[in-house]
Amino acid sequence: MKTYLLPSIKLTLILIVLTAGIFPLAIAGIGKFTPGKGDGETITYKGRVVGYANIGQKFTKDEYFWGRPSAVDYNAAGSGGSNKGPSNPDYLKQVEGRIDDFMKHNPGVTRSQIPAELVTASGSGLDPDLSPVGAKVQVARVAKVRGLSADAVNKLVDEHTEGPWLGMFGPAKVNVLKLNVALDGLKK
Repeated sequence: MKTYLLPSIKLTLILIVLTAGIFPLAIAGIGKFTPGKGDGETITYKGRVVGYANIGQKFTKDEYFWGRPSAVDYNAAGSGGSNKGPSNPDYLKQVEGRIDDFMKHNPGVTRSQIPAELVTASGSGLDPDLSPVGAKVQVARVAKVRGLSADAVNKLVDEHTEGPWLGMFGPAKVNVLKLNVALDGLKK
């Protein structure tokens, strides 16, 4: 028994030091080289923090670009999906409601033009980004409500479109909070 107990205790102590001490410190050290220095990238507007770049927020006014729906109502304390599949009648009813709402607020848009991301929640419920198509389909509404030209709003979307990481990893994306903050900074 002694031949197994002592090595087991040593191995347990070594793993505790590695997994509860060295690994978290290494990850925190790497985080210091990221935007926000490991504390999250905050977005400010007029000297006030308005949110985090990596956490989606709820925008429902027509003067703003809307992000992805959230299964957790944008509560960053507990991210998660609805876990309802495409055969669930409640889920289908919810998606239909989102489509109807989107079309009501964007009268020139047809059902086939609405990207799935605008009517389905992400797995985390906190996705901060849209595809460029998801942003562009909202340009007419935002431009009309704000009294701006569609060209000016399209240009703003293009300026805030981030390409794939290193030119090949992931899709192009538009951060909704950054876009809406820039939109508030536009002059008519």
